[in-house]
Amino acid sequence: MRVDAVSITMLVLVTLIGWIVLRYASIYLDGEDWQGAFTGWLCLTLAAVLLLVTAGNLIQLVASWIATSLFLHRLLVFYRERPGARRAARKKFITARLGDISLIIAAVLLSMAYGTSDISQILRAARSGEGGSLAVTAAGLLAVSALLKSAQFPTHGWLTEVMETPTPVSALLHAGVINAGGFLLIRFADVLLLAPGVLAVLVAIGGFTALFGSMVMLTQSSVKTSLAWSTVAQMGFMIFECGLALFPLALLHIVAHSLYKAHAFLASGGTVEAVAAIRRPGPVAIPGVAAVARAFLSALLIFAVVGFAFGLPHKSPQAFALSAILIFGVAYMLAQGFADTAPRALTRRTAAYAVATSVGYFALQAVATHLTAGVLPPAPAPGALEWALIILALLSFGLVAILQATFPLWAYHPAATGLRVHLANGLYANAAFDRLIGGWSLRSAS
Repeated sequence: MRVDAVSITMLVLVTLIGWIVLRYASIYLDGEDWQGAFTGWLCLTLAAVLLLVTAGNLIQLVASWIATSLFLHRLLVFYRERPGARRAARKKFITARLGDISLIIAAVLLSMAYGTSDISQILRAARSGEGGSLAVTAAGLLAVSALLKSAQFPTHGWLTEVMETPTPVSALLHAGVINAGGFLLIRFADVLLLAPGVLAVLVAIGGFTALFGSMVMLTQSSVKTSLAWSTVAQMGFMIFECGLALFPLALLHIVAHSLYKAHAFLASGGTVEAVAAIRRPGPVAIPGVAAVARAFLSALLIFAVVGFAFGLPHKSPQAFALSAILIFGVAYMLAQGFADTAPRALTRRTAAYAVATSVGYFALQAVATHLTAGVLPPAPAPGALEWALIILALLSFGLVAILQATFPLWAYHPAATGLRVHLANGLYANAAFDRLIGGWSLRSAS
């Protein structure tokens, strides 16, 4: 076993969410014919994840990685009579096996490069610059395995269709299953730093997936499907952070997103009922262009005051850029509260939330960096390619933030109707994947 800040953090996270999901499932599936079998597969999945996050050698890491996917497959096909559930499980099975192959080859190459399967020795040697071309190739394969595990574009389709499974499964995915790709990259951070080209690919794919998922999310009418697309976007942002070599922040992202999204899935049914019970919900405050502009200026001011109070100028360029993206998130939060028709109470509330979010982000960032000091490497100085990707990311996230904040203004415009339809269908990437595997049957993939 490997016990450090990373494994302990993941251990506590998986145990907490797993305990909550098990308690929820005992009530949610009460009376189901196969409740006992479901609970058994749920516990086996959690056990495999716990072995994964505490693995101290490559053999245990690979074995638990594969076991997690195989046990999850049994949960995905819990309702075998549902074609959608079988289709999602089939796509997940195919992508998982490709990821397994990549990880196995990467493990073999790492063993050959460093002459050991002990993860501590591998990371120690990689931090000193050892490994050569075998380690660089292994880093690329680790990245491929992580991308496939965390539902990155264009292999994200199975995650958006997992709604055909029981709700506890959707919450369980955030207990070290869907975010296991991020954990893999964080665990082998020192190896990845040997391959700047691999990090650049992670930035490109993760950033695009984050933007793509966040736009598609706005077009979904189903609460759970919208949450699934949100997870696609969040996993993309986690990969994006790893590509920027901000591994402590990626670990913080895993924890924060897992807690938030597991709660969101488990509470979705009650939330829908509560909203449906409101007979007269009242008008919705739609921000205009002026309100969005005020929101961005206010977010910039909050960012400057809070960020500089936490020593932002002394952080790496990558951390500074990631913190700048906070401006866009805070502006999106403020936009509705700054709408002309918004009541003063809503304006004050969103302003308070914006400040609290900014303080919380920088405070947790400092805590994560401190706790992982010496365990995870700091971000290296960016080269020309990294600078180009950082600038492109800032421009892209800024544009999408503006589109999201003004979404009610243009969503139903005739010129945007076609785009909205294409986004609602995920740019048809999932349909292409369905056609590609159309000849596969669930029986042949099990």
